[in-house]
Amino acid sequence: MEVQEQDLYRQLTTFYWENDLRPDEEQIERLIQFAELVINKNSVINLVSRKDIQSIIENHIFISAYISKFIPERCFSYIDIGTGGGFPGIPVAIVKPEMRGVLVDSIAKKTTAVEEFIEKLMLINVKVENSRVEDPEFIARHHGSFDLVVSRATVPLIVLMRYALPLIKQKAWVLAMKGGDIAEEFDAMYLKFKHCIKKHTVYELHYKPTNLKNVKGKKLVLLEINK
Repeated sequence: MEVQEQDLYRQLTTFYWENDLRPDEEQIERLIQFAELVINKNSVINLVSRKDIQSIIENHIFISAYISKFIPERCFSYIDIGTGGGFPGIPVAIVKPEMRGVLVDSIAKKTTAVEEFIEKLMLINVKVENSRVEDPEFIARHHGSFDLVVSRATVPLIVLMRYALPLIKQKAWVLAMKGGDIAEEFDAMYLKFKHCIKKHTVYELHYKPTNLKNVKGKKLVLLEINK
């Protein structure tokens, strides 16, 4: 292994083992390869914050893979809304090879990069599309297709729900990574969509060794939807 690869490997395996997770070696290797692809491409296209490159394993690779353990067992298809550089959609595809995914983003240069990543990682269970999810053509193509919506939700939950509803099956889930105080977002979302939210759970994403008390305020919102 090269020095950078060794360091990435050490960081990722530390996070996994510290949190009693045991991925197979092929998954680890693919996640490391993905991290390297993002690092290299980031010098050309701003996929993640440049100041975040040193923390790419914790803030992007590990956390995107870590949320996979919260995906309900009955989910077989997912859409990653606003995938950016492929987060969390590509790590989910790596650690959940039995699932089929569509990664969507409105910025063409990002989806071009993600398409390249998918090809180099030889992932056959996921594809990327350059589109807005509210576009009528996109909705017509994917109407009622997905068991699960995943997103590193930069948009408010009420907007994410509006995007999700035309694309999900009659019964489905929304899994959104959020930060900070989301109380107002919840209130606004429930005011509009209470009729179809069967259950919600908010997980505090505390993990060893760097975020045991979740001082970073990372949250995962899981919504069970009955349309």
